Order: sequence, then C-alpha cells, then structure tokens
Amino acid sequence: MGLDDLSDEIGAAYTDLGEELRIELDTETRNELAMLESVYEPDETDELIRRAIHMLFQTAVETGNLDFHLRSGYDVTYDEYLSGMTFDEMTGGGELFTQNDENARRYQF
Repeated sequence: MGLDDLSDEIGAAYTDLGEELRIELDTETRNELAMLESVYEPDETDELIRRAIHMLFQTAVETGNLDFHLRSGYDVTYDEYLSGMTFDEMTGGGELFTQNDENARRYQF
C-alpha cells in the first residue's frame, strides 16, 4: 500500500462518517464523560467528543504512534501524506542520475 491507497481510504472513511456519529458508551466511558462534562461544562456533550478526538490525534502525531501505524500499513509518514509525496519522490528517489551518468559519482556518498 502507499500514499494513494491511504488517501483513498481516508476519503472513503470521511464520506462514511457523514456529519453525525452515533456511538454506544460502555459504563467506564459514560462515567468519564459525565465527569468531564461536569468539570468543563460545555454547551453540548458533542464538544467534549470533538476535543477528545483532537487530543487523541495530536498525541498520536506527537508521540510518533501515527507514523508508526502509517509506515506499517501504508509505508508512508504523516508528513508525506500532508505533502502528497513520499520522501523518495521529494528527493528525486535516486532517479536524478542514470548508472552511466559521469556526474552521478560526484553526488554519491
């Protein structure tokens, strides 16, 4: 899998989610959500859910967990997804010089 596959799957998942998401809560999640709602007093409980998703996403990015899973499943990183190019594509992927190019040796390490 690669960058195109990831983009296609994200697009499909985005469409499938739609505007609203109905979820069932287990007892632990309901207790935690009730605590957060009591403490933060949001206008709607939905706001806490949005914040939780943002926080989980940010944590996954900052800890490298997202990149780990992206690399494992799609062989790309989040930065590569954002740029729309893999690192190899950004750097020319070694395709700048052919084997017979006399200048190629100059740039090899």
